[in-house]
Amino acid sequence: MAAREAIAAALCRLPDGFYELLYAGRRTSRDGRRLDARAQFIAALIAKTGTPLAEETVAGARAQIEAVAALLGGPAEELASVTDDDIDVGGRNLAIRHYRPKRDAGDGGPCPALLYFHGGGFIRGSLDSHDHLCRSLAARSGADVISVAYRLAPEHRFPAAVDDALAAWTWLVGHAGERGLDPARLAVGGDSSGGNLAAVLCQDIRAAGLAAPVFQLLIYPVTDARFEARSHTTFGDGFVLTAERMRWYRDHYLARPEEMDDPRASPLRATDFGGLPPALVITAGFDPLIDEGEAYAEALAAAGVEIAVRRFDGMVHGFMSMPGAFRDAGAAIDDAAASLRSALVPDRPGG
Repeated sequence: MAAREAIAAALCRLPDGFYELLYAGRRTSRDGRRLDARAQFIAALIAKTGTPLAEETVAGARAQIEAVAALLGGPAEELASVTDDDIDVGGRNLAIRHYRPKRDAGDGGPCPALLYFHGGGFIRGSLDSHDHLCRSLAARSGADVISVAYRLAPEHRFPAAVDDALAAWTWLVGHAGERGLDPARLAVGGDSSGGNLAAVLCQDIRAAGLAAPVFQLLIYPVTDARFEARSHTTFGDGFVLTAERMRWYRDHYLARPEEMDDPRASPLRATDFGGLPPALVITAGFDPLIDEGEAYAEALAAAGVEIAVRRFDGMVHGFMSMPGAFRDAGAAIDDAAASLRSALVPDRPGG
């Protein structure tokens, strides 16, 4: 780790009291919510040291998400095994990482699993950048987690990632048995752009009449590519993820403006939400995406879908990937794991 990165990591891991004292009397508040003091410090640090968007490159953005994961991901949770593999989906390969949690000797039989799609604005992110989060979800839920390295833009624009998500699901259902998984106890999930892919996947599965997941985990998901929700203005600058950067991601992902209205890019713009799997939607209070994430939850609820929403008022976008900095990251992972246990492992304590 470079000296500069080590210093940045150390500055982000000081005791809570340091940040509370640093911002005493000048904590940021909006919409009746107060920004976590550590989050305020990290947001200011990123704004001061990050690459200006006018100078940003795709390669630089990709390196940055990997660096943040290494600095703030926290210690890795122990599992029974973690294996990398390539799967054949229609003549092309997708890389996956399969996480198996430790289980009691009496826990025989096929296991439940979560198919997970990482975030990163559709242009960045990897199996490595979300390794800690996937490990934690597996360890705490008791379900296997299969993380998918879908194709990224701008090399592969919309709908390549969406097609990969459906292909990965079809593969998982067809190969569950040989991997020791129960095809009747499969869930899908993702964060940010990965949350978008998970939401779109559930709609695509319903449209195709395929075997459906029993649950969807949507972590601060992108649900409307037009970015017209009020939170894109209210929280659009100064809170790690900016509205301007979201547009930059979108412009690399979508090839044509009319694609913003396609439900496969903007699942909130679908006309029918009935019959979709039960969901947990997790949002952050100081996130440009909070309104569209919670609007998607409302659309599901209005269609009769079982839905739970957990908002972390003082947090910023991406906080669940930074448990080395944020205590709320652990709490959010616990919430997600508990929901997965309830849906997939109902006979387990906490389910």
